Amino acid sequence: MQSASIPDFVLYGEKLDNDAAEFAHIEAIATRSALYDWEINAHRHLRSVQALLLFQGQVRFRCDDLVRELGAPCFMIVPIGSVHGFSFTPESSGYVLTLSAGFTSRATGNEDPLLRLLTQGTCGAIPEANLRRVTSLCEEMIECQADWRAPQPLFLALAEALVRSLPAPAQAECADEERLAAFRRLIETNLREHHSLDWYAARLNITTKTLTRTCRRRLDCTPMELIHMRLLLEARRLLRFTNAGVAQVAEELGFADSSYFSRFYTRHRGRRPAQDRHLQVADDPRSPVS
Repeated sequence: MQSASIPDFVLYGEKLDNDAAEFAHIEAIATRSALYDWEINAHRHLRSVQALLLFQGQVRFRCDDLVRELGAPCFMIVPIGSVHGFSFTPESSGYVLTLSAGFTSRATGNEDPLLRLLTQGTCGAIPEANLRRVTSLCEEMIECQADWRAPQPLFLALAEALVRSLPAPAQAECADEERLAAFRRLIETNLREHHSLDWYAARLNITTKTLTRTCRRRLDCTPMELIHMRLLLEARRLLRFTNAGVAQVAEELGFADSSYFSRFYTRHRGRRPAQDRHLQVADDPRSPVS
């Protein structure tokens, strides 16, 4: 039977024992990429966020529906769970920093740019004014790295300084963002259960009307549309990045039967799920990193 799972690693090609609560690791891009002919295939990290810093060369960066061609000096932040891959020009140089999910607790609050960087993800040029600082921090972390499964406070402090030297996504415009963030977290952890809107609202301690007003005001969609968009994104990931058939994807996502899943997919996507299997992601500069 073909697999319905997208490869999940801590470091590309490597797993980690589940009892490792905290970890942090940095390595040169060439350390791993050169072994794979500078091509890192689609995969994701379910327990960590990753920052890639490119100081020389070019990269074709893919993260879910986002595709970018970037030249050094540039950076990419990959949030937890996003399917991503890299294609580097030979002899590219830079570093890959991997941080366990708990690193986000270093943020001082919901409006901290650090939190937006690590949870929303982004990519772009490293500001010229910060380039020397970013380079030095990477080199210093390489020097002080010991057991990456038990990172030292100095290493984590340097990692925070590095991430804070990168431009963050735009600031959220209102307090609704906190409520939406909690709603999104519930969606992520209960996506396959297909709960009702009342179920979500009850766990947010608000009414369905309040949740609906928040989503319409901030996202111009209903809460159920947001849930459906997330289900559709996961379905597209599984169809594109695994060898699973439509029936397996339907089962993985908690649909009662593959026919119902196919109708759901076609209604929202405008094409049958079988048509989207293994298609290349199209360039779309409007697509967000998610």
